[in-house]
Amino acid sequence: MAKKQFKTESKRMLDLMINSIYTNKEIFLRELISNASDAIDKLYFKSLTDQSVQMNRDDFKIDVSIDKANRLLKVCDNGIGMTEEELDKNLGTIAKSGSLQFTNENETDEHDVDIIGQFGVGFYAAFMVADRVEVVSRAYGSDKAFKWQSTGADGYTVTEAEKDTVGTEITLHIKESTEEADYDRFLDTYTISSLIKKYSDYIRFPIRMDMERSRLKEGSDSEYETYTENVTVNSMIPLWKKNKKDITKEEYEKFYQETFSAYDKPLRVIHQKAEGTTSYQALLFIPEKADYNYYSKNFEKGLALYSSGVKIMDKCADLLPDCFSFVKGVVDSEDLSLNISREMLQQDRQLKVIAHALEKKIKKELEEMLEKERETYERFWKAFGLQLKFALYSSFGAERDKLQDLLLFTRASDSKLCTLKEYRDAMPESQKYIYYAAGESAQKLALLPQAETVRDKGYDILYLTDDVDEFLMQILHAYDEKEFRSISSDDLGLESDEEKKEITEKAEANKDLFAAMQKALDGKVSEVVLSSKLKSHPVCLSSKGAFTIEMEKVIDAMPNVQQNAPKAQRVLEINGSHPVFNSLTAAFAAGDTKKVENYAKLLYDQALLIEGLSVEDPVAFSNAICELMQ
Repeated sequence: MAKKQFKTESKRMLDLMINSIYTNKEIFLRELISNASDAIDKLYFKSLTDQSVQMNRDDFKIDVSIDKANRLLKVCDNGIGMTEEELDKNLGTIAKSGSLQFTNENETDEHDVDIIGQFGVGFYAAFMVADRVEVVSRAYGSDKAFKWQSTGADGYTVTEAEKDTVGTEITLHIKESTEEADYDRFLDTYTISSLIKKYSDYIRFPIRMDMERSRLKEGSDSEYETYTENVTVNSMIPLWKKNKKDITKEEYEKFYQETFSAYDKPLRVIHQKAEGTTSYQALLFIPEKADYNYYSKNFEKGLALYSSGVKIMDKCADLLPDCFSFVKGVVDSEDLSLNISREMLQQDRQLKVIAHALEKKIKKELEEMLEKERETYERFWKAFGLQLKFALYSSFGAERDKLQDLLLFTRASDSKLCTLKEYRDAMPESQKYIYYAAGESAQKLALLPQAETVRDKGYDILYLTDDVDEFLMQILHAYDEKEFRSISSDDLGLESDEEKKEITEKAEANKDLFAAMQKALDGKVSEVVLSSKLKSHPVCLSSKGAFTIEMEKVIDAMPNVQQNAPKAQRVLEINGSHPVFNSLTAAFAAGDTKKVENYAKLLYDQALLIEGLSVEDPVAFSNAICELMQ
């Protein structure tokens, strides 16, 4: 028979199909197996209504075989097969889908039939790895078989052939390897079996291959022999399609560890089946531990995406919001609109609907864990709490309603973790603000002099020890109408009107002293003030405005920080009830300018050390102390 040209596409189009639409050569096998599954499904569908089809569900299978010596890879099915006309029409016209036509012509909802193919281009992925492809097919009800053969864009031939059974046999003549591409691996039994497991593990019919096995030789205790066994490579029934009540905890854990190469156990399993305008099944896991690279730019979020049991993507990032990027799992839907290569998804409504539903489900599960399994939630928080904070901060508060009630902070009163709601519910009526202290550790924050007055009032303090925390508080601003207030801010709102009046009068009486101290510090502080928050300590640093000292420390610790990085407006606060203040006022009254200057510098350096900052001139600091000790 004369060679025919592809009906609708040029050589350039086929080259584009082979080299551009598919980015990963190994998926050719997924496409061929999916087509074989479709062919079987069509015959199975026919058997449900046509008693002359004397085949049961258990009779159907897909065979994969390798002839390494002749560089052949075969995929055979006992499905419905194709006539000469169908071979010419379906394989001679690129993007002609027999599966799509079958689906359109047959309402299959009431039957257990699952047609995977939607587009007719999957078959042509074979040309990525083969320089010649032969398809021998015998249609159900026909006693004739036909061979379709092509070497690519030059065209194809269809000739009569011999085939004893109904179905289709596809033979790929695998290309020779080059320096750029290793085609030999597609003739390796274990490579092919692993590709079947990776992409087609949940095809609903058995995929069988000859596999080498080893066993003890008969009559020997130590000598082994190899033998060949025809085995089913795929699992066929995915765990997520089973009924939840039929799955044990151990089965979930095994699936999680094997699928995601995990050594931990999931803290929570979310097994969901959704039906409606968009139907899907999801099996999600909240891990116990973060991946080693989770908080790095190399981490790739996403859920494994399947369409009717065929893997489409290893990690579909669009299915998970950043705040829940720690979730691992799979989603399987028959409703997704796939593009012609199945490697990428159209950004359609179905995908967004699924993502939104998963987001709500994950949040609900976390809330339930927080409420009913507090210890488990705190373990989750230790691993992934930072991600929730980052997500809330990076969204500039847009995720507030979703995430704020999932946040945990250490409480000063008992060193336990608490939610914002728990803190708010425990606040006395007289408390105006939600007080927090930001720093390196809870142990160091407990020693801050600024905390004394807050504690004396009977108010609790939240300890913030992550770098993002204080930036986060600026974003949140308030919770349940109570504003967040750092204990290092210039105004804690703790004084009564009488106390405010007393402090104002005392500050006014000593304004010249404070001006002299500020001048001595030569721009290191924006002002020196009389403190309303100190009890036993002589001095502390606070800041004016939204940018705090703790924020400054975080920025300064970043790599490649610029010299003009923002700085906090530092305020030196002096305890007017401390003996040091009496010494200051006495020295200032006596006109001892040098002593006032030394005191100002020493007090400033002391305040820096309390804040966990470095003294700018350690030698001068040491000399000043020695001078006072003489």
